[in-house]
Amino acid sequence: MRALLLSAYDADSHRRWWRGLVSQFPAIDWTVLTLPARHFRWRIRGNSLSWGRSGAPQLRDDYDLLVATSMVDLAALRGFVPALAALPTLVYFHENQFAYPLSQRQLDSAGPKIVNLYTALCGDVIAFNSDFNRRTFLEGAAALLAKMPDAVPPALAQRLRDRSRVLPVPLEDDCFVQRDPLSSRPLTLLWNHRWEYDKGPDRLLRALQLFVDCDLPFRLHVVGRQFRRRPAQFEQIKTLLQACDALGAWGYRDTVEDYRKLLRTSDIAVSTALHDFQGLAVLEAVAAGCYPAVPRRQAYPEWFGADRCYAAPGDSEVEARALAAMLQDLALQKAGGRLPQVNIEALSWSACRDAYAEVFAGLIDAAPDKLWQ
Repeated sequence: MRALLLSAYDADSHRRWWRGLVSQFPAIDWTVLTLPARHFRWRIRGNSLSWGRSGAPQLRDDYDLLVATSMVDLAALRGFVPALAALPTLVYFHENQFAYPLSQRQLDSAGPKIVNLYTALCGDVIAFNSDFNRRTFLEGAAALLAKMPDAVPPALAQRLRDRSRVLPVPLEDDCFVQRDPLSSRPLTLLWNHRWEYDKGPDRLLRALQLFVDCDLPFRLHVVGRQFRRRPAQFEQIKTLLQACDALGAWGYRDTVEDYRKLLRTSDIAVSTALHDFQGLAVLEAVAAGCYPAVPRRQAYPEWFGADRCYAAPGDSEVEARALAAMLQDLALQKAGGRLPQVNIEALSWSACRDAYAEVFAGLIDAAPDKLWQ
């Protein structure tokens, strides 16, 4: 069996996903084409041109299956390479543009949403990494179509819903470790996200200011990918942590080993994110034994239950106070020897592989066990 996989905006989580597929299904002869995760507006609208007029011979080989991310402008690419239209197709959504928050420098545009919509309509199966992702896409697509003045084909929204399902990006099995979270060290917090506005650094700063006033010993690691421009709150956070002798690791970890060591030696994985369609960074930390301190929004309630998430009504001050209160409670629980843990082994590759195999087998009309060897 031969499969063509297209990742048009190959960010870290997208790369992790397709590398997992290639590793877990060695019986499939994979051809993977990617484009760098930069110049977003051009990439999402121009990838069909970049690939379709590049003369890439890989696009015109014989395949049994096409797997494309939602960033691929698949409708246009099929126009450039008509043979792709005949392939059974899985479209995979790591995120959707209907629920993606805009920065103050960005203007809302229908263009990326249209690409998501048209590409989904090209899929025989449309998979989402969380139900939050699925639901917001379907609601957003229906709302966009309802605004059109005329000539909208009937039942498009229902067609999308019928073809959709949830398939999380699985965690590698070696992410899961058994450990005693109740060491003698002070409460150790971890914030492991991109250093950008949509990860809520303003809420993190305010929550830390409130938590410091509780006068409980703690340490905080602030790690994750950084960019040339980053919110000013990060320097304020660093200054605050230094002032109370709570600064742990700071900045991007260069090796997987160093990063996972931080996960294994932290107690609480903190998120203040305004958007997380699956929340892989938090999930990986929880798999390593951390307890999640996450907002009651996005995909988090799916994985941990709404009762384990702090209140997130959208007001930054209210959210910061809710997080600070949760951290105080968890610090006291650890001091009392009863810090809880959460089991998310259902999100491991071992647990998710059969679901992926069933989708592939259904698309090519084969027995799932033929995909293993």
